[in-house]
Amino acid sequence: MGFGLDPLYTPKRHVTGTEIAVFDTSKGTIRVQLDGVGAPIHVANFCELAESGFYDDTKFHRYVPGFVIQGGDPYTREMNPADVAAGRPGADGIPGTGGPGYRIKAEFASNPHNLHDDGALAMARSSDPDSAGSQFYFCLGSQHGLDSGYTVFGKTLEGKAVIAELRAGDVLHSVRIETA
Repeated sequence: MGFGLDPLYTPKRHVTGTEIAVFDTSKGTIRVQLDGVGAPIHVANFCELAESGFYDDTKFHRYVPGFVIQGGDPYTREMNPADVAAGRPGADGIPGTGGPGYRIKAEFASNPHNLHDDGALAMARSSDPDSAGSQFYFCLGSQHGLDSGYTVFGKTLEGKAVIAELRAGDVLHSVRIETA
């Protein structure tokens, strides 16, 4: 994540509001309807990263029971799953500190669908609201205390049981973008 030092990025990809992200994980498949209308910057950024292979073979690095499962850190790609789960530093850095080298503008205040319901897909960030980059999380149950500070950009259509099984160290093989 950017921690306020990386440049603010505006994605080039045009979103239609029909994008579906298909997460292929070591525990199974998750299908998410992306919210290109409510969070167009986040969806465009996520699609660009997914289509470039940025998320391929990264590991989920943060699991908080009943709260979130988080992934999207490129530092975890070459790491052993057990080391990721233990939070040990890898060759590139500590799991949870990596990103794309830029940050994007927050959309939680302008998104009418910004609800952290069970299975919601949202972007992680540092204390700066405009510091999201590549790290995302799935809500494990409703987390409405996050609604006013973190941008939700997708809703799980299929795979909530897979999300419930994910733990730190599990592999995100790929994210494919489809249209509904």
